[in-house]
Amino acid sequence: MLTVRDLHAWYGASHVLHGVDLDVGPGECVALVGRNGVGRSTTLKAIMGLVHARGSVRFHGDEIVGRRTVDIARLGLGYVPESRDVFPTLTVRENLLLGERRGQAASRWRMDDFFALFPSLAERADTRAGVLSGGEQQMLSLARTLMGDPVLALVDEPTEGLAPKVVAEVAALFGEMKRRGVAILLVEQKLAIALDLAERLYVMGRGRVVFSGTPTSLRDDAAVRKEWLEV
Repeated sequence: MLTVRDLHAWYGASHVLHGVDLDVGPGECVALVGRNGVGRSTTLKAIMGLVHARGSVRFHGDEIVGRRTVDIARLGLGYVPESRDVFPTLTVRENLLLGERRGQAASRWRMDDFFALFPSLAERADTRAGVLSGGEQQMLSLARTLMGDPVLALVDEPTEGLAPKVVAEVAALFGEMKRRGVAILLVEQKLAIALDLAERLYVMGRGRVVFSGTPTSLRDDAAVRKEWLEV
């Protein structure tokens, strides 16, 4: 479904990605792991057209490098940034309505789905998003993206700074996404969570992929973990 080959990206004159290759299949959860600053978040931004990039990114066979972000999203890619980026002056309900993809007869998701998965959002449905806790804003950001009914969601550090209870609720949402056939490309700092959720993982280092494999193969490769993941 998603095929990335020789992807390079820049912030101004700073060359951040140096030929990233990766694939995500239909309904698959794939994790990008690595230390901070190795290019994981930049990879998601490059796929979504948010930074200057060169190389090939094909989605369902169509080349999307060079397209506008809004056009990429309309193809069925959803993006949940690390910064969450809720609309602070709008209510929870209004944020979700803004994410809704119009003109579709049968979406995978309804607002009530997220109120069932995240009871605290249901309780605060008419509360402005700017006064929500960090965990609640993360739930809302995920839910708003899914209201657009993407077939592939790019999710950046969804558990960063969250309490264990909220982490469990977010993990439950990922399980539901997989059951409904939504593919996930996940950037996750917590290796244990990535190993638990993903069918496959890519380890990044210095702007390129240095390992790809299953959770079991990464658990068994002490040298890779020591060189690229452990502090």
